[in-house]
Amino acid sequence: MAAAATRRAASSLASRCLLARPAASPAAVPSALRRADGARGLLPGLLQRFGTAAAAEEPISPSVQVGETQLLINGKFVDAASGKTFPTVDPRTGEVIARVAEGDAEDVDRAVVAARKAFDEGPWPRMTAYERSRILLRFADLIEKHNDDIAALETWDNGKPYEQAAHIEVPMLARLMRYYAGWTDKIHGLIVPADGPHHVQVLHEPIGVVGQIIPWNFPLLMYGWKVGPALACGNTIVLKTAEQTPLSALYVSKLLHEAGLPEGVLNIVSGFGPTAGAALASHMDVDKIAFTGSTDTGKVILELSARSNLKPVTLELGGKSPFIVMDDADIDQAVELAHFALFFNQGQCCCAGSRTFVHERVYDEFVEKSKARALKRVVGDPFRKGVEQGPQIDDEQFKKILRYIKSGVDSGATLVTGGDKLGDKGYYIQPTIFSDVQDGMKIAQEEIFGPVQSIFKFK
Repeated sequence: MAAAATRRAASSLASRCLLARPAASPAAVPSALRRADGARGLLPGLLQRFGTAAAAEEPISPSVQVGETQLLINGKFVDAASGKTFPTVDPRTGEVIARVAEGDAEDVDRAVVAARKAFDEGPWPRMTAYERSRILLRFADLIEKHNDDIAALETWDNGKPYEQAAHIEVPMLARLMRYYAGWTDKIHGLIVPADGPHHVQVLHEPIGVVGQIIPWNFPLLMYGWKVGPALACGNTIVLKTAEQTPLSALYVSKLLHEAGLPEGVLNIVSGFGPTAGAALASHMDVDKIAFTGSTDTGKVILELSARSNLKPVTLELGGKSPFIVMDDADIDQAVELAHFALFFNQGQCCCAGSRTFVHERVYDEFVEKSKARALKRVVGDPFRKGVEQGPQIDDEQFKKILRYIKSGVDSGATLVTGGDKLGDKGYYIQPTIFSDVQDGMKIAQEEIFGPVQSIFKFK
């Protein structure tokens, strides 16, 4: 519930930022972001800012240096047992940022042993709630102190706009840690009335070693929503980062130890799902699993957990959420909100409003205004000020989105705008809109996880 509330707060903050920014005049838009109307039959004089922004820009060099790239086990950064590494790439260019230690089942075993010892013998579950809260509060202070470097690392590894990371997501991570720090001494038991001379008491205790697997679309916030509550309750953790975005979790985990976290309480294993993720979900000495990611992978996590020690599982999976516009709506506001609901974070949101239902009386007006808004969306280097949309996360997701766009065209939906890659370097995709979408189409039924808006008509 707390995580959902925080996501709503983040969305509200981000939408206010978008709505408050005045539209740029043609003179204010760099020449690299302007293009005359082409052969698509666009409205005369309409800025097509997404047209060449990414293609014309030279990538901005991030101000941050890559720090830790090893696994974090028992309070120390160490190589993978196999010695293997894998590349994490800059989605703006496809070039390698760094090579990161590739953990597998043996490394998960080492991390679980460290977490188990920290839980069974260490100070974390035994220290007072007040002491745990002070460590989390110090961590929040350190996050704020290093805000710009953390945000730069997140943008570099993920491709999300730096302004979004620096002004919304990193501050939200600090806020989350303060929120969960406040919970540490407010976890109360219950005295239950009973028949006869009996004392019945319910106690809430930490569950033990918890395994956590986070996705790549909001690496820091997902880290906060997983790590924060587990630590507040006195648990120890083995966390597997997404292989696409391992860097920011390692950076902030170093700060968490600087804040006073005892060794072995938080362990980070970078690696891949079929190896490290599967080993964590099926481990016999892990007491709980929390996973955020795709629905198909969630099914595997549930099965592995059941086949091992029947550990409890929390799943946060994909979505295909509707956004409904009635005929009495303020159309300009509805267009802006529907645009944000879909295109925010390059469309890579599990709660994206990816099915836009519009009443037939206002449908044509809504489609035209949505087209105009999409054409004004600034796509380019996420480190550049004013950019609204950066690249997709990686080549796999990039190609997957383009396949969905082709499917929409092939199935008879009307391609209103966009529909193609942007530039010759990196994983940029034009903001894309389909109208005349029908329920039976693949783009209507499956999660695209990209900047593709599907507009349905209803009576």
